[in-house]
Amino acid sequence: MSAADPGWNDAEPERLYVITRGRSGLAETTFALVTLIVSRSEPTATMQPEHAAILRICGSPLSAAEISAYLKLPMSVVTVLLTDLLGEERIEARACVPQAILPDRALLEAVIHGLQKL
Repeated sequence: MSAADPGWNDAEPERLYVITRGRSGLAETTFALVTLIVSRSEPTATMQPEHAAILRICGSPLSAAEISAYLKLPMSVVTVLLTDLLGEERIEARACVPQAILPDRALLEAVIHGLQKL
């Protein structure tokens, strides 16, 4: 392919490497796709543009997947950026509401058996 061919973006992998400063999405803090992110501060002039963009769009809670889509960045890159912001206490991460934990089957059978005896 030629360099003028629009079907090939030769600069993209390097750009992602620069955005994350060479770090991978496998950080100490992992974000689920549905983890809600809320800004706790305003962006500053010296901040990395992607960090500032996250703070601007997260005035209302957004999921990590939505942030990835809005910024048009892979989730692994967004995870690195969110980890940075969480470490600086510039965002708050809220876990999604867990599914209800079902009671033990034996407990349910005991309750049914007790009700049948009434």
